[in-house]
Amino acid sequence: MKLWQKETAVEQSVEKFTVGNDQEMDLHLASFDVLGSLAHTQMLESIGLLTKKELSLIQKELKQLYKEIQADDFKIDEHVEDIHSQIELLLTQRIGEAGKKIHSGRSRNDQVLVDLKLYFRSEIKKIVEGTQELFKLLIQLSNTHKDVLMPGYTHLQIAMPSSFGLWFGAYAESLVDDLELMLAAWKVCNKNPLGSAAGYGSSFPLNRTLTTELLGFETLNYNVVYAQMGRGKTERILAQGMSTIAATLAKMAMDACLYMSQNFGFISFPDELTTGSSIMPHKKNPDVFELIRSRCNKIQALPNEIALMTTNLPMGYHRDLQLLKENLFPAFRSLNECLQMTVLMLSNIRINSTILDDPKYNYLFSVEVVNNEVLKGVPFREAYKNIGLSIENGSFRPIKEVKHTHEGSIGNLQNNEIKNLFEKVIAEFGFSKVDKALKDLLR
Repeated sequence: MKLWQKETAVEQSVEKFTVGNDQEMDLHLASFDVLGSLAHTQMLESIGLLTKKELSLIQKELKQLYKEIQADDFKIDEHVEDIHSQIELLLTQRIGEAGKKIHSGRSRNDQVLVDLKLYFRSEIKKIVEGTQELFKLLIQLSNTHKDVLMPGYTHLQIAMPSSFGLWFGAYAESLVDDLELMLAAWKVCNKNPLGSAAGYGSSFPLNRTLTTELLGFETLNYNVVYAQMGRGKTERILAQGMSTIAATLAKMAMDACLYMSQNFGFISFPDELTTGSSIMPHKKNPDVFELIRSRCNKIQALPNEIALMTTNLPMGYHRDLQLLKENLFPAFRSLNECLQMTVLMLSNIRINSTILDDPKYNYLFSVEVVNNEVLKGVPFREAYKNIGLSIENGSFRPIKEVKHTHEGSIGNLQNNEIKNLFEKVIAEFGFSKVDKALKDLLR
């Protein structure tokens, strides 16, 4: 079934090529297509294009379809082109002529736009919740291990004393900035394109403000042409938000791979969370972190993939946009799994609290010794030169007592302040407003 087909049948190879993987991808959109239709049909009744009786029939059956989708008791038939066609076909089969009226005042263009935005909002919420769980764990670990010192590096050379409190806390604060970008993506997704039809509006007196309220959107995509132009742009902005979280996870995964190697020995994990070698019985490989690193690097490529697929398209709808689903949809699952696995691994991390007992780390404290001299009145350049010479002639003696008190340093992590920043960003998403609107729509 094709909503647009008239008398001429499409050649089979053309049909197969143009449909592609859309049926599989569209299953992700099934429940959101129903939500969009629930709002749209309420609006159609309000402007006289449906009777109250027709609306009641349609709404009852749409809610039944929603339950079937939620129960995994739903599929797109082989001969049906997409999710929009499947929903309309099932409605017509079950309630008759009223089912044929639900497409009034909209196109598949704005129908898929609203489906995508509803779906993206749902996926953003999952990512934010996963990020929130990881953030809480990182703050907890930072506080627990705040007094355990570890080497800090620049250029992969021993530099200055750091701590596990700083290490865990750094990634916690990184997630704050990551969510700022995800919040920007949320704001772009949380605008209603429904009613833009094929990108040029409709001669029906549609009430777009009503569908905006019913679907819990913050506002409209007002200009109907821009509503269509937003496809591709919305995906790219969302991919950028995902990629910055992925970058944080990938960097931490790389740290973990280094730190659990025998050359470092800073951290370890239970045997059941590592993998072995087929010929080397001593191996405990960081496969989980290696895969997090690779998956997240792949997600970081996503904004560029989307940009290259859409960069030379003029305004209006183009079939190229269909393929964006194949790039973006699997990335949601991958990022969520990376967040979950990072939480699992860090929940079982074992910290080496005696790292700096090894004399090879003595030079970490050279700056501490220089600063001590400066505090006694020695000019900094003179103190720096004296300590440098003592290192060269082998007479250097470290002072391993670290007194860092300024904001954000070893002795003053500012984790409560970082937590407050995180919670402030979380509150700006306003998930509860969206949840309430959709709950009311399904009531």
